[in-house]
Amino acid sequence: MRIATVNVNGIRAAERRGMPAWLAERQPDILCLQEVRADDATLMKIMGEGWYGVHEESSAAKGRAGVAVLSRTEPVAVRSGLGSFLGAGRWVEADFALTPSAEGEPSLLTVVSVYVHTGEAETPKQDEKYAFLNEIRERMNKLAADGRHLLVCGDFNICHREVDLKNWKGNLKKAGFLPAERAWMDSLFDEDGFVDVHRSLAGEGPGPYTWFSWRGKAWDTGAGWRIDYAIAGAGLAALATSAEVDLAPSYAERWSDHSPVVVDVTLA
Repeated sequence: MRIATVNVNGIRAAERRGMPAWLAERQPDILCLQEVRADDATLMKIMGEGWYGVHEESSAAKGRAGVAVLSRTEPVAVRSGLGSFLGAGRWVEADFALTPSAEGEPSLLTVVSVYVHTGEAETPKQDEKYAFLNEIRERMNKLAADGRHLLVCGDFNICHREVDLKNWKGNLKKAGFLPAERAWMDSLFDEDGFVDVHRSLAGEGPGPYTWFSWRGKAWDTGAGWRIDYAIAGAGLAALATSAEVDLAPSYAERWSDHSPVVVDVTLA
């Protein structure tokens, strides 16, 4: 099974810039999108026939945020919103039935698409970001508690370690690399037992980065951030065979400021 995640920075803009060609080449079975910035009809028209799934727009900020889990196989259940962030266009879940195995492997896979906003150090925006992160951790642990396979994909707007950010020294006091944000990720991996699938398969780095600003010389100088993740329960992580960042060949060929993360897993 191939699962891909990408912040499209507006699905209409991504389509114009070349996303369909990437989709045709990579052919994911499940696709997680962030910052869709469109209604359901527009999203499904762009994606074309043969896709199922769940999409939540932002009810408060039209033209912003928006997340989706789309798949070639119809999910058995879908859910949108999270706790006090219902209707924020930041969290959706889709459940997929798996063939039970004689070894007692889980018969359910839950895939989540999440978009965590950037935040801003020492402002209410950052307080809201922390509140959302707390709800994410609580929900992830609740989902994993019944033994299902779980994969949470998306733009977390956090670089976990120095190897995840080219200019880490210059960003120590900025949102996205704050000590409390990084400690939250530590808690997911070290205390809760979740696995950063990309990092576990790609090695220690530095990078590969998933986000480069459109502005300045970030692309030319390699000044990227690794803020897009595929985070799995330990059982599913053990079944992952590859995890890659689809970096565009050139600045002109980028169809988003984020690069897709593509994970292959072998399931029963």
